[in-house]
Amino acid sequence: MNSNGQFKSIQDRISANLVSTTRTTGQIAAEDLAFHRSSNPSATRKLDKQNSRLLGLARRLTQNAAVGSEVAAPELLDKESVEDNWKGIVDVIDNLLEKADACLDEYTGVIKRLSPSPRSAPAPVTTRKALAAKQRTQDLPKPQLLFEKVPNNQETTAFKPLLRTKPHAIVPLQESISPILSEDGFKEYKHPYQTEILRSSYPPSVYVKSDPLAYLPLESTTATFVDTIEGVEAMLADLKNAKEIAIDLEHHDTHSYVGLVSLMQISTREKDWVVDTLKPWREELQMLNEVFADPTILKVLHGAYMDIIWLQRDLGLYIVGLFDTYHASVSLSYPRHSLAWLLAKFANFDAQKQYQMADWRIRPLPEQMFNYARSDTHFLLNVYDNMRNELIEKSETTLEGGNLIDAVLEESKKVALRKYEREFYDTDRGMGPTGWYNMLIRMPTLFTKEQFSVFRAVHHWRDEFARRYDESLNIIMPKNVVFNIARDMPVELPALLACSHPISRPMHQHATELLAVIREAKARGPTGPDMKEFMKAQAASFESIQENAPVPKPQPSSKPTVSQIVPSFSIGQTVTATRSKRSLFWGPTVNGETGHVLPEQSAQLQLEIRLALPLPPLTADIFAMPNTDDQVGIAIPSTDPGSRAEHKFVKERPLAQDNVFVIKELGGHRKRKVTELKDTPESSFPDTSLEVPEAVDHDDDEMEISPTNAPEQADSPAARKAQKKLDRAQRKQEKAQARQNGNGNGDEAEEPFDYANAPSVLHAKPNKNDRGDARSSFDPYSKSLNAPKGMRKSKKEIPGKSFTFKS
Repeated sequence: MNSNGQFKSIQDRISANLVSTTRTTGQIAAEDLAFHRSSNPSATRKLDKQNSRLLGLARRLTQNAAVGSEVAAPELLDKESVEDNWKGIVDVIDNLLEKADACLDEYTGVIKRLSPSPRSAPAPVTTRKALAAKQRTQDLPKPQLLFEKVPNNQETTAFKPLLRTKPHAIVPLQESISPILSEDGFKEYKHPYQTEILRSSYPPSVYVKSDPLAYLPLESTTATFVDTIEGVEAMLADLKNAKEIAIDLEHHDTHSYVGLVSLMQISTREKDWVVDTLKPWREELQMLNEVFADPTILKVLHGAYMDIIWLQRDLGLYIVGLFDTYHASVSLSYPRHSLAWLLAKFANFDAQKQYQMADWRIRPLPEQMFNYARSDTHFLLNVYDNMRNELIEKSETTLEGGNLIDAVLEESKKVALRKYEREFYDTDRGMGPTGWYNMLIRMPTLFTKEQFSVFRAVHHWRDEFARRYDESLNIIMPKNVVFNIARDMPVELPALLACSHPISRPMHQHATELLAVIREAKARGPTGPDMKEFMKAQAASFESIQENAPVPKPQPSSKPTVSQIVPSFSIGQTVTATRSKRSLFWGPTVNGETGHVLPEQSAQLQLEIRLALPLPPLTADIFAMPNTDDQVGIAIPSTDPGSRAEHKFVKERPLAQDNVFVIKELGGHRKRKVTELKDTPESSFPDTSLEVPEAVDHDDDEMEISPTNAPEQADSPAARKAQKKLDRAQRKQEKAQARQNGNGNGDEAEEPFDYANAPSVLHAKPNKNDRGDARSSFDPYSKSLNAPKGMRKSKKEIPGKSFTFKS
């Protein structure tokens, strides 16, 4: 663009075309296209042709506009896809307009040039997470196609071990890899090193506590990348001189049906190696069995549950003398059991676990991924030293099963004895680890006959396609897409693509093949099995298999089991329980009908009761009963079952015979009233020197209490309350006697009431001596009077009247 005039002419021409296109679009939208389509077939063909041309043009424009930006261009396949992806179209247009606006501002000089010179441009900053996401999955050539023995995913026979030689063998190689018949009558192979693992003994250093050996700094040391046979041989020579080695694997299963061991890390106390296991000569790594199968060299791995399987399947390697730090962390009851947590605890190293799911097929290996792979084994031997010492410290060798070292080694042997077996697939019943039956029982879906037929056919096509092209099942077709296709049963390409989001590249390329499978399965559906009936039949077959399964015989054990301690009884059998003369739980309160349990049988009977009845242990002294029997000759004092239990302090406190007791002190919470004295001479109140009555009638509701109490009783609240009541009754009696004396004498005449000098009743002043008047009445508005007063209400002038002012 040389001058402003040329830019102006181009701008005017583009604006005119846009205005014309917009007007034409508005006129077409105002017409009744549905009517024209139904009345004129030629117009229908022209409209469809223009729709396809415009849709293709829009698709190419959005794709070109999204190039070089972070916005992804939407897939515009039909009119419905335009409506579904309208937000994506708007994002592309907004991004394009922002670029155009920036370019115009730069051209007109409003802002400075946005693209700096190469010298002044800063280096691109790539975050750790962005780098890990970029290296997670890449479209790379399949390295397994170059192996000397290309993986065959179509094999249905048992997996035969890859061993060529067997170092440190107790059983010869040919005998170890000879086929045997399983319990189901199928041919299979034993674990080649089963005998060697079971008979192996660990080095004595495993059972001895010693100071952990410090690891070398990761920054000041380097690891050796081994990608040649000569490098493997040199590494093997160093490994033979080691006493402990650490091993770890990096596995890739995104673009492979069964997976690939892509990297192997090995470390000693002094050196680290990273071995490339994707070389065509990968099976030559079997020479490492000279170290891996040597029981005198300890192999330390973390979470080797799958590593053992992968080593057998891909490399033909077996491990004898395994120490799994995962089981050590479980035995030590750590809060977490991951390798990253152990590295942070013992080595203070933060493992970059975002590379755990990276694509380990990348070659050359990036520096970040190389360092991550090396760190997994660089610190592992130091972690083993610390965990071994802790296991020895926390072991209880005097108790059975208390030796934590033996427990960890036993679990590690079980892991080392794991054997790789091929995954089978039953097309008709859907059995197998990757079968459709496991998918179906986990999804709350009920298909019709046609849908059920399409579901099984699509699932089978997915499995066959993944085996044929050595891809993972999720790469070919995710599980949700399988259910979507079975639900919609599309028979046309647009419908298939519409229900297959996200759609993979292999599926898009072979969509025609998949449509043929769907049509055939849908036509076969009405005569096929019903999903309900099929699932019921499968459940019934599983139940019959479990019922016919052989019951394992119990192993003899020196420890008594629960069934040996508590006898079991058959249904309908009449059982008479052995009863003791005196209950061990309630004591002599509940009397038995038979003799008491002998002392030597008491412990066994108590154990049976604890196992049969989940009662808490009764250790309180108030429930303790003497463990004696009437036959021994020791008399057991009889106790009234209806009497109240007394506390030990009350029971042992001496009570004087001459003192009057207070019922509330020794009795319960029941309150008793003090007797009000009658006005008869016989019930006149006694003096303060009254004695305790000889007999007390327990049937009376009221009881007379003497005012003379013991010194310790007088201080109690009950005694003080009783004394107050007695004083009040005595004063009342004195007033009554005074009134009687006054009326009986008749000497003093009653003075007449002087109404003239009597105080006013209406304006009477409260008497301060009167207890009842001393209390002030409650005024709910008293506090409101203390609040600040508001402004006085101003008087407004009323029409027709005037104010009168006072002088």
